[in-house]
Amino acid sequence: MGLYLVPLTLLFGAVFVALPWLPMLMRPVMWLAGFERRRASRLLGREIATPEPPAPTGSALEDGVRLMRSPVLWRVLAWLLLHGVLGLVAGLFGALIWPSVLFSLSMPAWWWAAPDGSVSALVPLHTWPQALTLPFAQAAMYVAIALWVLPLMARGQARLAELLLSPPRRREDLRERVERLTETRAEALEAHGAELRRIERDLHDGTQAQLVAVALRLGLADRRFATDPDASRELFLAARDGVEEALTQLRTVIRGIYPPILSDRGLAGAVRALAGAQPIPVRLDVQADGLRAPAAVEAAAYFVVAEALTNVAKHAGASTAEVAVHRDGPVLRVRVADDGKGGADEMRGSGLAGIRRRVAALDGETRIDSPDGRGTTLEVDLPCGS
Repeated sequence: MGLYLVPLTLLFGAVFVALPWLPMLMRPVMWLAGFERRRASRLLGREIATPEPPAPTGSALEDGVRLMRSPVLWRVLAWLLLHGVLGLVAGLFGALIWPSVLFSLSMPAWWWAAPDGSVSALVPLHTWPQALTLPFAQAAMYVAIALWVLPLMARGQARLAELLLSPPRRREDLRERVERLTETRAEALEAHGAELRRIERDLHDGTQAQLVAVALRLGLADRRFATDPDASRELFLAARDGVEEALTQLRTVIRGIYPPILSDRGLAGAVRALAGAQPIPVRLDVQADGLRAPAAVEAAAYFVVAEALTNVAKHAGASTAEVAVHRDGPVLRVRVADDGKGGADEMRGSGLAGIRRRVAALDGETRIDSPDGRGTTLEVDLPCGS
């Protein structure tokens, strides 16, 4: 029975005595790891991210259990073990190399007083020619090691710290992904708000004003109908023209939300229609089959092409343009290029910032290459599922 009490006692002590103290015991180790992380960051010239430790819950035992289950703890302990061994060797090597240089340089002054064969410089020294050459060769070798090998060892230590003390790659990728999604969702909300304001402005300043004018003309026509039928008829015709104009403005607003041509002719047909309406020749490279994508993606691609071609016509001074639209697995790729003057700048109100926001709202990517005098190339990748 006594043999079973020993492991049970050790297990009880580890769980209920050591674990509650584990977070406190690991604080100096975590501080040391943070110091090494900063030192390695300076040496490598890039920031080493700090992993997030488990958040405290208030219970010492629960905090100890969560810390034991955290990969951060085991990565820090692995670094501490490897750094303790390799770092000790590298540190002793670095501390002794320069005294060894001085020791080698001083050999010719005193080797003859030592017992024969007890002094070595690459090989045991027995003659004056050896004493006047080999120590200097040995000192040069030590200097070369100090100048080339020690920096490599230091960078190796820093890379070991980066490997073990940075957050796990999957977690870091997830953090970057969350940050990107947060940024793109904020841009999407901003773009959505701007779109709503544009629609409200178009309806208020255009369609609503036309309908109010139509109502006024119809009211005046009703009042004059009995006394002046000809004037009433003119007002009625003017009201009819106002209704047609209001309908035209409504169609424009609707096209700004989701172009009906996408439903009627698909993305390929819509892009061909956009190219055909341009004042300069536009070469098309549009995938004929399998180009359909979710409605939001097709609308974004359509507006990217429309805005890009508008920029080409207004600002680029180009003689030709090229539009390519292809589906590559889960990605819809759009490319618009021209041979204009280049130098496009998102900050100058050219519509490129709006394109980037619209694409970012769908978690897509936008690349713009516009060197001065060499045209502009806009490439967009839109995720659209498998």
